[in-house]
Amino acid sequence: MLALASAIDNLTLTITQEMLVRASLAKTFDSLLEQLGPANEGMNGVPMPMTLEARPGGRWFRDLGDDNGHFWGVVQAIKRPTLLEITGPLFISAPVLSNVQYRLTEVPDGTLITLNHSAFGPVPENYREGTPKGWAGIFERVKKQVEGK
Repeated sequence: MLALASAIDNLTLTITQEMLVRASLAKTFDSLLEQLGPANEGMNGVPMPMTLEARPGGRWFRDLGDDNGHFWGVVQAIKRPTLLEITGPLFISAPVLSNVQYRLTEVPDGTLITLNHSAFGPVPENYREGTPKGWAGIFERVKKQVEGK
């Protein structure tokens, strides 16, 4: 039984992050959509524009032109301006299924963004290490955009 539990732990990835943004729910949500879409950046700060069709069933993908690109996921749920949920392989080229939820909550000082990313499948070690940094980068860009800092 321990071997099975260990094997399952090796097949799961769970990340939870939060950030306070000193801006309204609507402004923060719009910025999040922009940062996950056309203003997206890669881990090295290089522009990596994405297309996010912000509606139920909408695709999240990187269009490289000439019918080339990468499919990252599909919008499973959207409730403006408090929820965006995406399901798919994301950036992992392996048999992995991810669920990413962004929940935005109005708080006295602005908006609290909470990210929950759960994945199941053979997640390579470098993704386990890099993924939290990538999500944190999106948070930082949202914060910078809406707070003007």
